[in-house]
Amino acid sequence: HEPKKKRKLAKGSSAPKTFYYVKDIQYLAHEPLLQKFAETKVFVKKVKKALGRDELDTVQRVRENKPHYTLDHIVKERYPNFADAIKDLDDALSLIFLFSTMPRQGKVQPGIINKCRILAVEFMHYVIAARCLKKVFISIKGIYVQVEIDGNEISWIIPHQFTTPPPSNIDFKVMLSFLELYTTVLGFVNFKLYSNLNLIYPPKALEDVFTEKSSVYYGDDIYRERLESLNIRLAEVEKLDDDDEIDDELLAGDETLEGLVQSRKEEESFKNLFKDCKFFLSREVPREILVLIIRSLGGEVSWSSDSNVASRYDETDPDITHHIVDRPSQSHQFLSRCYIQPQWIFDSVNQRKVLPIDEYVAGALLPPHLSPFVNTDGYLPPEQVELLDRNVTEDKEEEEEEKKESMSAEEKRLAIMAMPKKRKILYNKMMHSNKKKAGAVNKLKRKREELDENREKKKPAADA
Repeated sequence: HEPKKKRKLAKGSSAPKTFYYVKDIQYLAHEPLLQKFAETKVFVKKVKKALGRDELDTVQRVRENKPHYTLDHIVKERYPNFADAIKDLDDALSLIFLFSTMPRQGKVQPGIINKCRILAVEFMHYVIAARCLKKVFISIKGIYVQVEIDGNEISWIIPHQFTTPPPSNIDFKVMLSFLELYTTVLGFVNFKLYSNLNLIYPPKALEDVFTEKSSVYYGDDIYRERLESLNIRLAEVEKLDDDDEIDDELLAGDETLEGLVQSRKEEESFKNLFKDCKFFLSREVPREILVLIIRSLGGEVSWSSDSNVASRYDETDPDITHHIVDRPSQSHQFLSRCYIQPQWIFDSVNQRKVLPIDEYVAGALLPPHLSPFVNTDGYLPPEQVELLDRNVTEDKEEEEEEKKESMSAEEKRLAIMAMPKKRKILYNKMMHSNKKKAGAVNKLKRKREELDENREKKKPAADA
């Protein structure tokens, strides 16, 4: 808020300063967390004082009475409805997944990293159980994932599976403050999502999924490894019989309802995209994201039992249909399966159909990996143009051409001159923005043409 007499309140200073309403300060003064922060400040002073006097017994006694606080009441005030929390889940998931891959020895405490990892694994298990995955895209920053929960599209980034040192120019205190709130929010959301699916929370694995050889492991580390593998079935709460399913025959005759039935059938078909596929992952491919995608769309997946205890079948299983590899050649191949690269999984999800494997076989030059989050108003690669339905765009171009023909250059100039000053300024800003966008599109087109020319030049050399 900017007060009317800003310079008077700042006592003549022009330095940037933030002002608050008195009523806001009075409201925050009654916040219960302020009392806890004051107690924490006193606790830190007592510990430092006891350590300075080398009174170890006093230090232990003070630490046993360390004040604790929760953010539950703040979450309930900020998100009174469950739908409000779902809509604000994008940033929370991105930050939690980021901190779940932080190095254990660094600026972040291991307990915080473990908590983020547990919440991330729980949410991925829900995505698999609900089969709500929509889009995935691999980028330099990470893997973009989009799911749909209660009609709301949620997108976040999953970092690549390698640990990077945290940068020194980042203020981790601010990020940890947001993380503390987001972990509380996601804990509430996970509990509600699991309850909606009649799943036990915290998640528990069904013992009858594994063979007797692997079911003897009940240690905490082994159980956590099995849970993080995303390849186990979760135990459910005993649910009552539901007779709320809608019969499609009762909806026949109404065009609107028939359209809803058709869209529901298409959605169910997409949720079972990999139902008839049985995958095996080589050790060099990113396992976690592939397991998340395959199981979210009804497929079965496994890997070598040497790398994880949650392996469901061996490489020699004759029912395997797809073997995902990321190396140009294999020392031993089975004729009953096809060897494909991981990009085939991502492109099949984005195009909502099982693609042919000709361009994705092991060692082949992969086609461009197109983003499903593309904006049709800007630049579109040639491959993207082939996939998108261009009818709407063509209609828009025809309408624009008709408008251009209907108004001559002289009429346009006179119309601009007749504009009021405010509208003319707005019009000039709009034209400047359009020229800037057109320049960016032309720059990308020229860059693509140069890449195509370089590829054409390299082809004869490779053939020779």
